[in-house]
Amino acid sequence: MVTTDISQLSAECNTWRMQMRKYREEFTQLKNQLRQIVPKVTRKEMLQDVEHYENQFHIQLINIHDLKHSIKVHDYKAAIITTENNTHARNLLSAEHEHLFDQYQRLQYMLQELKEGFHQFISKLN
Repeated sequence: MVTTDISQLSAECNTWRMQMRKYREEFTQLKNQLRQIVPKVTRKEMLQDVEHYENQFHIQLINIHDLKHSIKVHDYKAAIITTENNTHARNLLSAEHEHLFDQYQRLQYMLQELKEGFHQFISKLN
């Protein structure tokens, strides 16, 4: 297996955490935007959409928080491993890093889909 460059992993973790912070801010704003448009919604099926988006924003904000925390713990492990000369630990760290990257990409995709759906919903109200 390729030797793990801990500084590169740490830099990627920092980038991912920064993106998670941006997503948290963005989805908090979308949740607030949803609350502001509720008075405009009068049809029952649209109220169901409002409830759907309220639930999804809540769930995705939790997912963002959880992934951000996992990345932070992973980065902490990387910092500890840099002080050790343990090839097995570095290989495990590399595998965990790849797994986190997969989670990060999946969450990005889900968030993008949710944003697009929400913007389409809002356009129906105007």
